[in-house]
Amino acid sequence: MTLDDSIWPTSLASLMAEIAIDGKSLTLESALAIAKGTATAFLPDKSRDKMQQSRDAVEKVVDSNEVVYGINTGFGAMSSVSIEKDELEILQVNLVRSHACGIGERMDPEIVLLMMIIRANSLARGVSGARPDVVELILSMANARIAPIVPRIGSLGASGDLAPLSHMTLGMMGEGECQRFVRGSWHLTDIASAFSEADLTPIKLQAKEGLSLINGTSQMCAFLTLTVLNMETLALAADASIACSLEAIRGSHKPFDRRIHDSRPQLGQSISAARISELVSDSEIMLSHVDCDRVQDAYCFRCSPQVHGPVIDLLREVRRILEIEINSATDNPLVFVDDDGSAEIISGGNFHGQNLSLASDSIAIACHELASISERRINQLMDPNWSGQKAFLAKNEGLESGLMIVQYVAAAVIAELHLLANPASTSNVPVSMGKEDHVSMGATGTFRALQSSILLSQVLANELVCSAEALDGIAETPGAGVAKVSEWVRKHVDGLDGDRSLTKECENLSIAILDGGLTSIFG
Repeated sequence: MTLDDSIWPTSLASLMAEIAIDGKSLTLESALAIAKGTATAFLPDKSRDKMQQSRDAVEKVVDSNEVVYGINTGFGAMSSVSIEKDELEILQVNLVRSHACGIGERMDPEIVLLMMIIRANSLARGVSGARPDVVELILSMANARIAPIVPRIGSLGASGDLAPLSHMTLGMMGEGECQRFVRGSWHLTDIASAFSEADLTPIKLQAKEGLSLINGTSQMCAFLTLTVLNMETLALAADASIACSLEAIRGSHKPFDRRIHDSRPQLGQSISAARISELVSDSEIMLSHVDCDRVQDAYCFRCSPQVHGPVIDLLREVRRILEIEINSATDNPLVFVDDDGSAEIISGGNFHGQNLSLASDSIAIACHELASISERRINQLMDPNWSGQKAFLAKNEGLESGLMIVQYVAAAVIAELHLLANPASTSNVPVSMGKEDHVSMGATGTFRALQSSILLSQVLANELVCSAEALDGIAETPGAGVAKVSEWVRKHVDGLDGDRSLTKECENLSIAILDGGLTSIFG
């Protein structure tokens, strides 16, 4: 089968081994590669120089005793309180320690590293007033696979991800615990020991640096990065799933005719239809049923490009937004140095994560829709009226239940996804005595979107299990692409030979999908 590269996701395979953290060129894939330890990061000289320029501007403010928010004032509602010069370092340390009060489950260490890389890249843009040493330490920690312990809950998605990033910064200060990857696995240890073993020295925060580290959208970006990468893989998996199910019910290929989609030239819809059409090409199943009396298939088959396609379009837009965000300065205030050396420090609101919050709300809804239409296809695979096989694809109908409960589980997951699809961005709780009176709740939203993508993978895995079983019962050969997908499924899930528990196999297939196994079979 010849595959059109333009309609298939890219892979991580071509990444460079060493990636520049320069505040402007970081991609989702390269950030994840560093977090996973398949690439290392470094701060280029140009970025170092730009950071030093903004740092020099901060030092001038400190020396002049000019009152500037974030440098020599209190924070939030206490911004009107001036701080003496000899207390500025204490101010930054107090800021970090007081804000490090997150709760909940501890973030996965690779997600913590991803958050750290994104934070470093934001500072490397050179308008935050932090010393190059700050970024150098973050990158050294990432390269050494040292991830501070960070509780997940605590960010409101505005004023930056304050609590999570404060826990990260505590680690940079040499306080608290961390996880370190050694000898092939993660180990819990105190940060001081990890630093000693890696020959690293804790940072001593100077004026503004604590604020620069914790005032940003990096936790949100980390969650959303993983979500987008998951969803791009799952969008392909959804197209592969419908192609397999279509062949398994001997459905019509006509709804995927290019002419239909050219007459409504939505890009995502066209990509989805092209993928499905290519996957079912060269099908003996279709040829053997040219005289089938079925006039039209159900919407879950016939309209799948029109449902899957908008998700592809959404992901293209979210990736665009997110790659801008991870290459942006998202703290406050920002330090701008002109070519003549003059500088201005300006307070704004780049820490507000509304863009990420709205994007994550949309993705959570998209996960529900892809799962919902997938479950409808599972239903038809279970139904003899559509599949032409025994109920629930059981070998011994009645005595055995076959794949009955595989559909039940998919339906239960959809109930979970329905709850997760409720928007997080509509929950506003004013804080800091009304100074911070509108927050995005983007940290909640992006984490929810990540959870949704993982649940979606299970529904698609369940559909693939059912379609592979149904295809085993058809004598004719399916489309070439479908045959490849079905063979891949069989590497993870054996065909039925009587009833058995399928929990582990279905879960393993879900993991394999998210790990890119399905994508990889097409090269």
